[in-house]
Amino acid sequence: MSKRILLLIAVVIFGSFNGFSNEIVQKDSSKSKTISFKIKLKSADEVKIKPAPLKFNKHFAYSFTLDDGYRSAYLTAFPLLNGGKISNPDKNEWKIDQGGDGTTSNGLFYSDGFGNKIPFKLALAINGGAIRDLPANRGHLSWQEIQEMYNAGWDVLNHGFHHATKHGTNYLTEVTENTTSIKQNLDFTMSHFVVPGGEGDPDYHHEYEKAALANGFLSVASHKGVGPILNVDSKVDLDKMITARTFVQSSKDSTSFKTMDRYLKILDSIVKQPNTLWFNEFTHGTGNGNLWNLSMRFRDFKYYMTALADKYGVKGSDTIWMAPWQEVYEYIWLRDRIKVDYKQKDKEIEVTIELPEIPENFRNRDISLIVDTSSKFEIESSKDLKIKDDGKTTHKQIFIELK
Repeated sequence: MSKRILLLIAVVIFGSFNGFSNEIVQKDSSKSKTISFKIKLKSADEVKIKPAPLKFNKHFAYSFTLDDGYRSAYLTAFPLLNGGKISNPDKNEWKIDQGGDGTTSNGLFYSDGFGNKIPFKLALAINGGAIRDLPANRGHLSWQEIQEMYNAGWDVLNHGFHHATKHGTNYLTEVTENTTSIKQNLDFTMSHFVVPGGEGDPDYHHEYEKAALANGFLSVASHKGVGPILNVDSKVDLDKMITARTFVQSSKDSTSFKTMDRYLKILDSIVKQPNTLWFNEFTHGTGNGNLWNLSMRFRDFKYYMTALADKYGVKGSDTIWMAPWQEVYEYIWLRDRIKVDYKQKDKEIEVTIELPEIPENFRNRDISLIVDTSSKFEIESSKDLKIKDDGKTTHKQIFIELK
């Protein structure tokens, strides 16, 4: 049995789920504020309201990151998950096939609990120094391709400007130049860092961790750290979080899905735990060729992601929140800092939520509330508050999207 499988089984059985104290580096220019709304019940049953452990009150969050910005992310992974035409076989400048099977995908989805399907989304760990438009068979993504995936909700994480790891690397420059590159070309500021893998001085990853955290990054995925499975039932220590990376990779056997089935079995053992969990994994390429033997062949990637969607997405239990690292981090950060107060008088409930100052580089500012009631209900709020509820159907949750 591999070290990875033993590690994950140990984490599931014994728990790990620790972190650091809470602090934030960048603040929004606006001060903390309060929002409020009313709930109108059909009956005067007692109601309990609290923040959901995860967005849309899902049972587990699964974050998956593609390292190094290889073009297969756009040619195969993005259309498979988001819906669209998957590339035909396509050999790149390195004579490696980063294409797929040429089919058209309808997309892979979970639901928000309000009747809307949401496509699976991943993250891209990018080296700005490798992004270019030419040649036509380039091995890395272009800025336009990254922008399209980012606009579709995929997150972009800092992976160093040149993916440098060898002796003599200026770790600080690698971090800051990549931040500048993405800001100049895509007009947003990254907030999470992924340590590049490769040959280097002993414990070089610690230098990357220090450089990233000292420059305002909120978390770092590294060789060692907390996780890769986090218990998020209660408050999670997120300040300067360093997490351990684990990888999903194809084996030499390209004729069966035995390796993918083993990964899926591990994930299923994690999901069966009673706790609400956040699980984080990585790979490199997703094309037909097993890029650098550190990737998933497209047939394996398609099998793996489709199996997740069929079992845990809208076609199955609908218990998965398939969202990239930054999105999950931001939800938990906000969840742990809001203060929810409510007062019930017969069939009317006044709900007040005190909000913290939110970091200015957050993409997501969402709140999911669990509503424990047998009564149907309606929401009464001001027009400037974007709020949804399932009060007329399952009457279990309220979702608020902050501006």
